Amino acid sequence: MHPAKRIRVALLMMVLIASPGVAQSSAQTNAGAPQAEQQRDGQHDFDFEIGTWKTHLKRLLHPLTGSAQWVECEGSSVVRKVWDGRANLLELQADCPAGHLEALSLRLYNPQSHQWSLNFSNSSSGSLSQPTIGEFKNGRGEFYDQEPLNGRAILVRFVISDMTPNSCRFEQSFSDDGGKTWEVNWIATDTRVKD
Repeated sequence: MHPAKRIRVALLMMVLIASPGVAQSSAQTNAGAPQAEQQRDGQHDFDFEIGTWKTHLKRLLHPLTGSAQWVECEGSSVVRKVWDGRANLLELQADCPAGHLEALSLRLYNPQSHQWSLNFSNSSSGSLSQPTIGEFKNGRGEFYDQEPLNGRAILVRFVISDMTPNSCRFEQSFSDDGGKTWEVNWIATDTRVKD
């Protein structure tokens, strides 16, 4: 074998033999490096909403049909803390043109995923809907799910925004094109009722 080739083979063998040590040395160096940012604990994200609220509600009557027919309702919401804030129960009552609406939302915090599930029901169905799952970031809560509407699977987005000690906004949207476009179909604006 040519001397230059023998040197290359010897160097290659040394690198291969030394590789576990290099990897170990690299792992030891990384062990002292700061770990990835810890997930935010959001178990008290809904604390701002505990109490009684005046609710103005707008609903799109026929979502994802091209309809622009909205109805407006006036009512009230009461939010109660459960499990020291890791859950809460919202009760909504509103008078709408078609009659009286009674609804509730059970919100549950998952400490492993650091996310909330929002579980909705109304008195006419008597069962909980598919939960929307999500979290709060930068003063805004976004929650998503997939559910059937008129025989098709659609995406649902529920957004909580404009949160202050005395007001907040809730908006639900549907998408039937995989989230490329969204149609708003539920807008609720809450104003705190002073004790």
